[in-house]
Amino acid sequence: MNWRWLRDRLTSRGGDRRWVVVDVEASGLDVGTDRLLAIAGVAIRFDQGPPELVLADSFEVILRQDDQPPGAEVDRDNILLHGIGVSSQRNGVPPLEALSAFRTWAGSAPVLGYHADFDRTLIQRDCSRHLGRRLSNPWADVEHVVLLLVPGLPDRSLDSAMAHFGIACPERHQAAADSLATAEVLLRILPLVKAETGGRLDFLTFRRLADRHRWLPRDRG
Repeated sequence: MNWRWLRDRLTSRGGDRRWVVVDVEASGLDVGTDRLLAIAGVAIRFDQGPPELVLADSFEVILRQDDQPPGAEVDRDNILLHGIGVSSQRNGVPPLEALSAFRTWAGSAPVLGYHADFDRTLIQRDCSRHLGRRLSNPWADVEHVVLLLVPGLPDRSLDSAMAHFGIACPERHQAAADSLATAEVLLRILPLVKAETGGRLDFLTFRRLADRHRWLPRDRG
């Protein structure tokens, strides 16, 4: 990671007082072949006082599926998981419009997710395909910082992090609910980030902690 580049980019964009936490739903778990179905997100603001979850600053869209391969839209097990049925997929927002709206909503904010590589890969792939370019926002994975600062979790899942912090989410595996749950987990670990870093709380510091996770033993957490 070119840390000077990231620091300069954040500084030139007016700092990182707004972070956006995102989640996606897809037709499966293969980023090479499966389709992006939905994107949702919610913002966290760092204006005055403690970080604040801003429900009024949220986003949700279902992408219309015009070019599905035969039979893909009737993957019933997948539909039961995320709840985006055939009718919703066919009547969603055209991808160009949906991704343009997401890009506008995200603005220049850092983007965070839980298992963020999956979300980032699908979003960037479809942005390249439909918008002609990828998002330039910096990304970070909340999971990596959780596993670094919260030892003893039974596994790497969002559910385990939620259980540890006592966060309830009755509609898991829906993008809007999962992005909100991830944002709640993020708010719980930010005080741990400050304690770990001697009081620093900015995206560059958070990203450094996330990248430190790669050096942990594989069975940690």
